[in-house]
Amino acid sequence: MKTVEIYCENNQVTKAYPLGTTLDQIKEDLQIDLENPVCGALVNHKVKELSFSVVKAKRIRFIDYSHPDGRRLYTRSLLFLVYVAVRETFPQVKLKIMNGISQGYYCELIGLERQITDSDIFELKNEMHQWVKQNIPFEKKGIPTNEAVDILIKQGLEEKARLFEQQGTLFSYLYFVNGYANYFYGHHVPSTGYLTNFGLVPYFDGLLVQIPQSDDFENLYPVIKQDKLLDVFKEHKRRVSILDVPDLGKLNDYTAMGKSGDIIKISEALHEKQIAEIANQIDALRDVVKIILIAGPSASGKTTFSKRLAVQLAVNGLVPNMISLDDYFVDREKTPLDEHGEYDFESLEAIDVGFFNKQLLQLFNGEEVDLPKFNFAIGKRVNSGKKLKLGEGHLLIVEGIHGNNPGLTPHIVPKQSFKIFLSALTQVSFDDHNHISTTDNRLIRRMIRDSLYRGYSAAETIKRWPSVKHGEEKNIFPYQGNADVMFNSALVYELAVLKKYAEQLLKNVPENQVEYCEANRLLKFFSYIKSIDDFEIPPTSLIREFLGGSSFLY
Repeated sequence: MKTVEIYCENNQVTKAYPLGTTLDQIKEDLQIDLENPVCGALVNHKVKELSFSVVKAKRIRFIDYSHPDGRRLYTRSLLFLVYVAVRETFPQVKLKIMNGISQGYYCELIGLERQITDSDIFELKNEMHQWVKQNIPFEKKGIPTNEAVDILIKQGLEEKARLFEQQGTLFSYLYFVNGYANYFYGHHVPSTGYLTNFGLVPYFDGLLVQIPQSDDFENLYPVIKQDKLLDVFKEHKRRVSILDVPDLGKLNDYTAMGKSGDIIKISEALHEKQIAEIANQIDALRDVVKIILIAGPSASGKTTFSKRLAVQLAVNGLVPNMISLDDYFVDREKTPLDEHGEYDFESLEAIDVGFFNKQLLQLFNGEEVDLPKFNFAIGKRVNSGKKLKLGEGHLLIVEGIHGNNPGLTPHIVPKQSFKIFLSALTQVSFDDHNHISTTDNRLIRRMIRDSLYRGYSAAETIKRWPSVKHGEEKNIFPYQGNADVMFNSALVYELAVLKKYAEQLLKNVPENQVEYCEANRLLKFFSYIKSIDDFEIPPTSLIREFLGGSSFLY
């Protein structure tokens, strides 16, 4: 009998198994016991389902919900179950999974034609719990693509069928649960019995699918009403209707027809119009507002947005003056440390808030100040040699991650500030059931910018990303609701433009590095997108901050 040698990272055991042994069988034999039920495994740094059969020597690490890929396995399967429950409970209704919000997933029931009630939620939850009790397997089947397309069309999943057709492959994979077929662009847990914890609640015009907390599977993330963010999503729907690009399949169609230039022009015009409208709001408050505070997570485009807003304010006859919050860092030896003993530059305590507010009050009183400059080489604040004095119609624009945190400006009268929050809320989805993660969008932007301007590899950016997200969750997102205005910096076409740059970087991540798993996932994601050339993107575009070729100085 032929055997293969398996090394299991979880318990550092090396053992030979018969050719074709499944990961589930190996898990049982090695008695792998994790904090939560095992969802899948990393095999040579690639995510695999427990039904995967090994035929060559492998390095295996079993993962549960506490691992990011374990959460993806769980969440995909849970959303599949929501789809099945909607089909069973409301056969005439179409489920549309819109966006990630409140640490869950906002969905709408198209065709219900009335408000979702508590009774509707109860029926859907009860249906889902019944399927969980039955422990029905998620069956993965490889079938001819034309047959897969026919199955998807019969189930009303035309936008998904279009994407399958565009792949141009002879065979495709579908997942089946008791006759219901679907595809969520990634792997699943073995069966519905794994989906033991979830929540459904009415949420605005739809419902919210709640998921377990990443570090505490037994408890769901609490529901947070994010009205301003929902308004951004409504604006997103309006843009989608104008552009007629609701999903990747439609964007690919326009690209194939040579109409990507039109998409770029209209997308950029929509951005410019919205920035102009924000400038008009500020202009209406010119007698009160003294400072504009712009916040947002990494790679949301804060710097370019600030410069474009300054242009629109100038059009309104105002005089914008930009200062950087980075120049108000405390000296290096006074920088707080994080839980790992590393410098925590994203903490508010890393900013000399007292000195910053002192200069703001001096400026607002008509005094002239000497602007500081932080010298990162020596880790100290020095005099920049620049002076600033505010006159009639002058405004300050400050861009930095703490812009929406009231702790940044404790000595400033709240009505004197205008707060803006930026995020890159992806405007296209795979299809009606698969939204594209905003976090992925920003990671891709940052990866390209890090390579272009900082000389970092994709692996280095991917390695740093969890720490970046941790800082955002601690220092940025809790304060986004304080914004007077939220701006969506994502562009409908951008992922198709970023593709050729990102793929080159991702393909250079070696298979023997831990970051290969994430690189492989993103490469698969890009395989569904047709590339768009960037020559029609204007030099003032926000996306130029990441690609290069901007006419702004950074």
